Amino acid sequence: MALVYRPMMQLSGILFSLLGWVLSCLTTYLPQWKNLNLELNELEIWTMGLWQACVVQEEGGMQCKDFDSFLALPPELRISRVLMVFSNGSGLLGLLLSGFGLDCLKIGERQQEQKKRLLLFGGMLFWISGITAIVPVSWVAHSTVQEFWDENIPDIVPRWDFGEALFVGWLAGFCLILGGSLLNCTVCSTGVRPSSGRYAAAEQRDQCRHLETRP
Repeated sequence: MALVYRPMMQLSGILFSLLGWVLSCLTTYLPQWKNLNLELNELEIWTMGLWQACVVQEEGGMQCKDFDSFLALPPELRISRVLMVFSNGSGLLGLLLSGFGLDCLKIGERQQEQKKRLLLFGGMLFWISGITAIVPVSWVAHSTVQEFWDENIPDIVPRWDFGEALFVGWLAGFCLILGGSLLNCTVCSTGVRPSSGRYAAAEQRDQCRHLETRP
């Protein structure tokens, strides 16, 4: 059973991790971390991301402007930018290491212990990547909720709301953690080498021959 389920779990872990890494990169560069609808002009929607702010107009499309200074950003956006870049880097490194640790890869087939270490280290990197993707989007969501319900802000002042990038970031973190967990589970399982079956069959044939030759 381990021989059957181990490659399937490894493949599932790699696919979930790859999906999470792609979504994490997408979350990093999407400008829809925060959305703002103006009651005076419902045809315009303002959005804010980690790198730029945009305005979406019904007739003129989307116009974006990059932030002039990193230090001028709010604290949650500054730290979120650093954490998301770190998440993308650790996820990419996890894909490379865990890829070389897969059982289906013939490279290093005789060095099973080293392949297990690569798979385990890759799974841990996926965990780190998933956590560092969930933390910034949750922090921005928390600060957005606090500002939205702040009683000190007058009611006539527009309030920022959740953007689509936050939900993509939560999904990315979940996929990365799930993929890393599946890979680490395969490290704990015992794999059966393909050659062991041939050795067992040959040994069984030798025992049968020995019984036939006995008087």
